[in-house]
Formats: sequence, structure tokens, C-alpha cells
Amino acid sequence: MDLASRYKGVVGFVFGNDNSGSSEDSYVERLLDRISNGVLAEDRRTAIAELQSVVAESRAAQLAFGAMGFPVLMAVLKKERDDVEMVHGALETLVSALTPIDHAKGPTNEVQPALMNTDLLSRESDSISLLLSLLSEEDFYVRYYTLQILTALLTNSPNRLQEAILSIPRGITRLMDMLMDREVIRNEALLLLTYLTREAEEIQKIVVFEGAFEKVFSIIKEEGGSEGGVVVQDCLELLNNLLHSNASNQVLLRETMGFDPLISILKLRRSTNSFTQQKTINLLSTLETINLLMMGGSEADPQKDSNKITNKTVLVQKKLLDHLLMLGVESPWASIAVRCSALRCIGDLVAENPKNLDVLSSKVLGEESQVEPALNSILRIILRTSSIQEFIAADHVFKNFCEKNMDGQAMLASTLIPQPNSMIDAPFEEDVNMSFGSMLLHGLALSESDGDLETCCRAASVLTHILKDNTQCKERVLRIELEAPMPSLGAPELLLHRIVRYLAVASSMKNKDGKPGYLYVQPIILKLLVTWLADCPGAVQCFLDSRAHLTYLLELVSNTSSTVCVRGLAAVLLGECVIYNKSSESGKDGVTITDAIGQKIGLTSYLLKFDEMQRSFLFSSAKPAQSHKPLTRSAAASMAEIEDGTEDDLSDQKNEDHPILISIFDVQFVKFVKSLEVYIRENIIDVYSRPKSDVAVLPAEMEQQGGESDKDYIKRLKAFVGKQCSEIQNLLGRNATLAEDLARTGGSGHSQPELKVGSGSDRVQAEILRRDLQKASQRIEMLEAEKAKIESEASMYQNLAGKLESDLKSLSDAYNSLEQTNLHLEKEVKALKSGGTPSTSPDIEAIKAEAREEAQKESEAELNDLLVCLGQEQSKVEKLSARLSELGEDVDKLLEGIGDDMGLPEDDEEEED
Repeated sequence: MDLASRYKGVVGFVFGNDNSGSSEDSYVERLLDRISNGVLAEDRRTAIAELQSVVAESRAAQLAFGAMGFPVLMAVLKKERDDVEMVHGALETLVSALTPIDHAKGPTNEVQPALMNTDLLSRESDSISLLLSLLSEEDFYVRYYTLQILTALLTNSPNRLQEAILSIPRGITRLMDMLMDREVIRNEALLLLTYLTREAEEIQKIVVFEGAFEKVFSIIKEEGGSEGGVVVQDCLELLNNLLHSNASNQVLLRETMGFDPLISILKLRRSTNSFTQQKTINLLSTLETINLLMMGGSEADPQKDSNKITNKTVLVQKKLLDHLLMLGVESPWASIAVRCSALRCIGDLVAENPKNLDVLSSKVLGEESQVEPALNSILRIILRTSSIQEFIAADHVFKNFCEKNMDGQAMLASTLIPQPNSMIDAPFEEDVNMSFGSMLLHGLALSESDGDLETCCRAASVLTHILKDNTQCKERVLRIELEAPMPSLGAPELLLHRIVRYLAVASSMKNKDGKPGYLYVQPIILKLLVTWLADCPGAVQCFLDSRAHLTYLLELVSNTSSTVCVRGLAAVLLGECVIYNKSSESGKDGVTITDAIGQKIGLTSYLLKFDEMQRSFLFSSAKPAQSHKPLTRSAAASMAEIEDGTEDDLSDQKNEDHPILISIFDVQFVKFVKSLEVYIRENIIDVYSRPKSDVAVLPAEMEQQGGESDKDYIKRLKAFVGKQCSEIQNLLGRNATLAEDLARTGGSGHSQPELKVGSGSDRVQAEILRRDLQKASQRIEMLEAEKAKIESEASMYQNLAGKLESDLKSLSDAYNSLEQTNLHLEKEVKALKSGGTPSTSPDIEAIKAEAREEAQKESEAELNDLLVCLGQEQSKVEKLSARLSELGEDVDKLLEGIGDDMGLPEDDEEEED
């Protein structure tokens, strides 16, 4: 056995050449010899029991067994099925050989004997087939130990064992039959199938064909649903494996059993007020199954989108939304992990599904005496929760609700009605009777009283979703005014101006411990402003109505203490004031904003802010939603144990790794900012390239000098104007060139915030070199075109020469055919002479000579014509060859092989004559 031989080498390497005859090796070898060669059955049973004991306790014995023990025990399992005790011992020994031993109980080395034994045994397809055949045995322990062995093999060598089981007839069927066995056998078989079906589409289909859905849901119901133990978790993990990226299995489940058995697992009793860890894991696994159904299948499946829509529609029809709202909104006793997962499911369930959006907008929660819309309750979670993850999950609901849902956005915006100061100062507990919009504005204005912008920025995130890509909502919210905190502080303030003021306050904000303020307040507010001003000239005009806004924004872009993303978003907001500016009022138009950028920041430094933001972690790592990974036992346990932290718990986290920042800078927003950046660069180039509308200074040369005649004055003015026009055109052209180069390079000097302008002579030299390079490029392009034309002509002539040679060959073939006919006629004449009277036969020789002479004349005339043509073509080919040589082409290589296989058979025929 080659594998065993190589394994012995590994054992020798681990223990050293001098220790190859160690006590463990020799002891295991003696036991194996007694098992295979023993005469007394009792002695052999004793030997196998001792072998199992030593292998279970010693890593060295595991290594020694792997080197020489598998063939012996496989022979026992194959030939001695009737001796149940021997079979038990052999299977127990195999389980021990494949089970890792704690490092503390053996020598510490890097070799893992159990893994090596697993690899060795899984390579033998005959061994896998033999183990599967043992599942049909009646003995309970035989089936139990066999399932344990297969599970160990699958854990360490899944791909190899999956292939082996697929190749064995009825292999999977035998495993599925174990699900109807006794409870212990069933649980082992269930665990085995979860390993077997991971990322194995063919096995998944066979398992489903064998009735996996019915058996799994039957076991879940028998175990008590979400209240059940780890068996329910294993059933749900198997179910998730069968549905993961497998649209056909999802369709089969939907059209056979339906989604009712799955949704019933999420059903909670109203009296339930405690969640065990196992119940939490079971609910998380069920929500994971819901997520897989809402994904619809793999990305490559053409039916994914239609399957996803159908699954979402059916799930809502089956009242799934009610159970999710109960888990995510109405169950404060549920763990944070369950609440967050339920809220994310709600968001995904309504995403881009008009019917489900309408259902969610019409949902109400609470008892009969006091009910409120479900969206109000979710908004309250956003404004009140102390959990970062719960805020992100609830915000995900509004993001998906407002995405491409202009009617829903308008409905929410219509409720934005400011409340009097008495309501602004009211505590959160009294917001139950408020409308959605009033509650949102309450959250935006709450920071005036407690100086904490945490609630304000969360409300700003929701407002961002309401305004996104909806001009009507932007214009409507633009007219909202908020009363001052105190009447003595002045008139009401526009909501947009209040938001900008919060942005300025956030830069100096401290949290409750006196440390620097929340990392995400300014980015969230800037995202709101960027979304609001996009394609909304009215919002741009409102923003610029206060000169202080522009001044602060210029300072924020230049502020080195701000984060890269804050400076970048501020630069985008400043660019929007240029590209969406329709004002012609002096001091507020796009040209004035551009001049301010050039004077206060510098064009190069300003454009560098975009490049720095694009290279930042948040922008470069923005990715679409990750595909769901299997929720295994360890992963589910870790999720259930995590209790989400507050902002204080995340204070040590890096700026760019903050969960809220990652959620803000999603793929859609990053793409939107990148498209805005391109538009901003183009518009700034355009502004720098065109002259300003007003001339501020009248040159002294335009004044008429004393004693100067009108004629001379007019002549001098014409010359001056001509000179000025020429200079202006040169300056505009140079300005446009510089702006284009700057926008194209993006300020390539990363280490310098401002690029030094070179001396005049350097610029002139660079311009000369650029023009020379351009001329050389044009010359090269012309030569390339000429070369291509000559090559085309050469190819045409080569084809013509080939055609002529082909015609010549056809003529030669005709001549040969004529010769053959003549020979045939000669034979017939000889036959006639031998059988008839010679006096009556014609002069055959004369006729043959005359026919040959006529054929030769005809063929010689055609040959002369062909030779003349070939001579002409040869002269052309020589001229083309000379030209190709000048251009550097290898003429011999081009002509190689032409005409080699064409012969002139006429000469051969003449020689035969």
C-alpha cells in the first residue's frame, strides 16, 4: 500500500530515525499482528480492545496506527461481519484514530495524527463504500460508530469524501434513511448531512429528491420549533445548505411544502419574555433561511431575479412581516442580534417590491387602545436605541423603503410639520402621539436643548433617505422653518440653515467623557447636505443665502484636523454650489464660488481632496452586500453571545473602521460621489476656460493722449485691441490646457499639497518637446498607414500569382488527360488491327500525329500568355519587395512557401513520351 509506505516515512520523521522502533510503534505492531494472525477469537478481541485504548490516549500510537493499521481493520470489517464484538472494536478504534487528542496530553509537535489518518482513509474509495454498507446493519452501535467515522472524514476532507459518496450507488440514500432511525442515530446522520451538503450542488439536489424538506421540518416540529435544542439548529443548518444559491431547491420548497413550516418557527407567544441562548441561535438560523430565500439563488442563475420577487411576494402573503415586526420592534426582551437580524430582513423584504412597500407602510403596531404605524416605531428605535448595530439595522429599513419609491418618500415628507417649542422640549416618552415627520423634526431639533448631536445625526440619516433622488421632496423640505429655542434669539430658522449650523457645532463637540465628539456626526450631516443639494438649484441658493456658510465650508475643506472623508465630502458640497448654481446674482454665482476656491484653497489642493477621499479606506473598500456564508454551529454561537456595544465601547476603534461610517459609505453613495466628482472637474475646467462677463479695469492705453489726432487715436486703439485679443486667446488656451492637465492628473504630487509652477523657460521647453512628440507621432501614424497599404497590395498580388499558378496546373491536368485518351485510342487501334482488315482502317498514325500537333500548339499559346503575365507580376513583386525592405519587413519570410507545392507536370509527361 503506497499511502501506508509514505505514512511510515512521516512517522519516522516525527520520532527520528533512532526512535522508529519506539515502544508505541512496536506495541501497536504487535497488537495488529495478533488481530490479523491470531488463532483464538478471544485473543483477537482482547488485542483490538487494547489497540482502541492506546490509540485513544496516545498521539504516537495514532501515528503508528495510521502507518500500518487501516488494512488490518478494514479486513476485519469486510470479512468478519458476523463477529459483532470484533466489528465494534474495529469501528471504535477507527473513531479514536480520527479524533484529535488534546496537545496537553501528548508531545507538542506540529504533526496532527488525526488529520493525517483522515486524509489517508479518505483516499480509499473502497473503504468509504465499505463504511456505507455498514449502515444497513441491524446493530445500533455499528451504525452509530460508522456515522461518527464518516462525520470525522467529512470534517477534515469534505471535497474528497463528497466525491466518493457521489460515486457510490445509493450512498446518499443510505444516509437519508438514517434520519428515520432512532434519535441518537438520527442526530448523528443529521450532523453528517450538514457537512456533506455544504457547497455541493449535486448532493443537495439528491438529498432534496430523497425527501429532505419533509424530514427536516418533521424533526423541527417534533423537537419543539424555536424552543428546541441543538437538533433544531442542525436541521436549520441543513436546510440553509440546501437552499443556499440553489434556485431550483427554493422553487421546489415553495411549490411543495410552502413557506408555512418555516414561518411558524418565528411565531412567538405573547407571554414569552425570556430567550435562551439556544432559542436565539435557532431564530437567527431561521432568519438566515429567510435571507437565502430573498436572495433568490446564485448570481449566475438567470432566474434569480424572478425567483427573488416571487419568494418575497409569497413570504409577505404568508404574514412573515408580522412575525418580523414582532421580533425586531415589539420584543424588547429579544437579544440585540435577533432584533437586528429581523430589522434587516424587513428592509430586504420590501426592497424594490412595490406591493411589499405598500404593506409595510400600512402596518400598525400596538394594542387596540394605542396603535401607531410600524414606520413610526422603527423611527423611534433609530432615535432612542443605545445600540450602534440596532441603529444601523433600523436605518437599513428606511434606506430600502425610500429607494426608488417616490410615493413613499412623498408620503413621509408630507408629515414633516414643525412642532411648537413646548413639544420640542418634551421628553421622548411623549412622542407616541406625534406623526412620523414631527417625530423626525423633534429628533433634529432636540440637540438644541441637551447639546448632544447624536440624535440629530441619526434623524439626519433618515431625512437623507427621504430626499434622495426626489426633487419635489427637496423643495418641500426646503421651506420648513424651525422656531428658535427661545423667542428672544430671533426669528424662525430654515431647516437647511439649522443643519449647516449643526455641522459647524459638530467640529468642536465633545462626548460625555470629554473626549472628541462622535466620529460619524459630520459625515452623516455632510451626506445629507450633499444629497439635498444634488440637482436642486433652490437648495444651493438657500445654502448660499448666508455668506457664513460658504466661508465655513472653505475652512472645512482646508482643515487638516478633519478626517479625509470629511474634507472630501465638504469639497463635493462646495463643487455642488458650482455645478448646480443657477444664480446670476453677484457674489453667489458659480464663477464667484470658483474664484473663492482658487483664492482660499487653491485649485490643485481642492482637487487633491477628491483623490485623497477616493484612496481612503471607506471609499476603496465599499463593496456590494456580501453573499451569506453558512451559519455553522460556532458562527451562530458567537453571534448569539455578542451583545452590541454603545459608542463608548467603540471609542478605541479606528476612524475608518467604525460600523456607522461603513454603513454610510455604501456602494451606491460612493458611486454617486464619484460621478459628481467628474461633473465638478468638467465644470471647473469650463469656468476657468471662459472669460468673465465684466471688465473691471480700463487700461491707460485706451485714453486719448494730448495732441493726438482722432485718426492716430483710432489707429492706435485698433492695434491695442488686436494685441489684447491675441493675448486673451493665448491666455484662455493656456488656462484651459492647464485646467485639463490638472483635472486629468488630479494633482499627482501626493506629498505636496500645492504643486510648484516651473520657470518660464521650462514651460517653453516642455511645450516644444510636446509639439515635436506630436509631430513624430503623426509621422509614425502616416508611415504605419502606408505600410499597411503596401502590405495589402503585396497580399493581393500574392493571391493573384497563386491563382495563375492554379490555372497553369489545371491546364497541365487537361494535357495529361488528353495524353491518356491518346494512349487509350492507340490500344483500341491495335486491337482493331489484330482483329480486322488493315486495308479498310484509316491512317491512325497520321491522325494521332495531327491531334498531338494541334494540342501542342494550343498549349504552347496558352503557356506563352501565362509566362507574359507571370513576368509582369514578377516585376511588380520585385518593386514591392524593395519597398517592404525599406520599411524593415522581412521579404523572404513573407514569400516563404508560395508556389513550393505547385509543380509543372508537363515536363515529366514529355520525358515519358
